Amino acid sequence: MADIIVRPLTADDSRADHLDLSIRAFGPHDEAILRAMADPAIADGRGLGAFDGDRMVAVALFHDLSQWWLGKAVPAAGVFGVTVAPEYRSRGVGRALMTALTELMAARGYPLSVLYPATMHLYRRLGWELGGARYEARLPARSLLGLPRPAALPPVRRPGPGDAAEILAVIDAVHEQGRDCGPITWDEHSMRRWLTPPGSYADSHRYAFLSPGGFAGYRWRGNETIYVDRVQATAAETTLALWSVVASHCSVADTVITQVAPHDPLWWLLPEQDAEISERESWMLRLLDAPAAIAARGLRAVDIDVALHITDEQLPHNSGQWTLTVRRSGQGRLTRTAATAAAGPALALGAGGLAALYAGTPVATLRQAGLASGGTAQADAALDDAFAAAPYMLDGF
Repeated sequence: MADIIVRPLTADDSRADHLDLSIRAFGPHDEAILRAMADPAIADGRGLGAFDGDRMVAVALFHDLSQWWLGKAVPAAGVFGVTVAPEYRSRGVGRALMTALTELMAARGYPLSVLYPATMHLYRRLGWELGGARYEARLPARSLLGLPRPAALPPVRRPGPGDAAEILAVIDAVHEQGRDCGPITWDEHSMRRWLTPPGSYADSHRYAFLSPGGFAGYRWRGNETIYVDRVQATAAETTLALWSVVASHCSVADTVITQVAPHDPLWWLLPEQDAEISERESWMLRLLDAPAAIAARGLRAVDIDVALHITDEQLPHNSGQWTLTVRRSGQGRLTRTAATAAAGPALALGAGGLAALYAGTPVATLRQAGLASGGTAQADAALDDAFAAAPYMLDGF
């Protein structure tokens, strides 16, 4: 490690080396997709590389996102593209890179960070913990033919790059209305890029549809399966209008695979129990600025004052004795306090335990997993009430 230098990636760094690292880590994939994701992050200073002399040996980047927590959008850094050359693994390179990236994300003012782990061990050591999952459901395509058919459905059209802001407004409205926990919203630049050929929703295999108060995106997977990225709407008629577009493929497609929320309206619309969860992919969460993250999150309407003792070795500004205050407005506040002024015995949490609590994990589960200690049974119940959530995401990255 003595000769490894971690520094910001720049446009002058070798794209060929970056592609080689990515392929060695994740297998063969399209360079255009890598560049579409990585170049904006590098240009905005959201990427770090580890170098042995002039040789790039590891990379880590993050997206500029918002993550919804009980209907409130919290700025979040979405870590992606973490790669370490095989011959440099188990030498501390990944830890050094992610430590620097964590500090960079915190310095950029993000309260939260979220990621999909290829391996959890490294991230847990640095303060991330399981937050929720991305779910896929599988069902026979013909099942969609049994969905209700209202007398009148709202119009549905194909969106273009100029509709990016409207689509994001629709998605935000759905998450705010649903008081959702976990889903992310991309920035307008990314949505515009996806709607511009050959973007994700504008290539020959993917399709997007926009309706007043609703948005859907799906694609073919082979010749017999439709993969639905999302169907999101604020009203039943719009939900059915968008699903009817997907259902129009039932004469050709045998199977529909769709990303769903645990409380997705599709579960209540299907006439029979034909859908089943076919995949569950976990994602991890970390608080980068604990007071800011608590203040930005939507919380349940409770009235509590709970003492917390937080230990965060990577980000010491989160460590110390705190009082968590939540009022019936759903507004939370984390305030530094002296141990003698604490509101009862403090619940002790590391960075991972704090992240899991934030994501709605019951305190009893945290205790059983060794992520929490101290406190009181009364405070445990109050925290469970305040943070209760069923976190999920519809986007992988």
